[in-house]
Amino acid sequence: MTIKMTSADQERIVTAIHKAELGTAGEIVCVLARASSDYAYAPLIWSSFFALATPWPLIAFTQLSAERIFIIQLLVFFVATVILSIGAVRMWLVPRRVKRARAFRAAVEQFHIRGLARTADRTGVLIFVSMAEHYARIVVDDGIAAKVAQNEWQSAVNLLVSHMREDRVAEGFVGAIDYCAPLLAKHFPPRPNNVNELPDRLWLI
Repeated sequence: MTIKMTSADQERIVTAIHKAELGTAGEIVCVLARASSDYAYAPLIWSSFFALATPWPLIAFTQLSAERIFIIQLLVFFVATVILSIGAVRMWLVPRRVKRARAFRAAVEQFHIRGLARTADRTGVLIFVSMAEHYARIVVDDGIAAKVAQNEWQSAVNLLVSHMREDRVAEGFVGAIDYCAPLLAKHFPPRPNNVNELPDRLWLI
């Protein structure tokens, strides 16, 4: 899956992060992923199922030799694997709960990879979007979680998801950042020496 994100879009997001962080001690990082997993196993599982099921009707309703049935079985496995490996088809094969679980795990991994767990007052905020799964999540560190309940971020998540459906991901990020800014400013006003601990940028993965 390709990500439609121009340099101008990225600059708008960076500007929104910088503006939001002027009013808070919180540190905001945005991550946009093409997919949270390649789900390479899914086509193999389904192709194996089709291949294993192939011999039975051939044995029951034809006079084909075992050798020919075996060749047909191999062809079914090969063709099914090729077809089911097409991106959109592969994603359709994976149950929604599995995709959400993979996307959530990816969000948590990105939270740690991008250094959000190492801020001075535990005030890291990750805004994470995974396109293939149509998934958005806001992950916050312990300092913020102690004062702001997870459900208070849901409006920002809903905003992200609605903009994803309209193929306006940049607008979704900017809207989510603008929503988070006053919430962070209320509970975590800027320090006297409000050092920017993490780079203001959008990570594309």
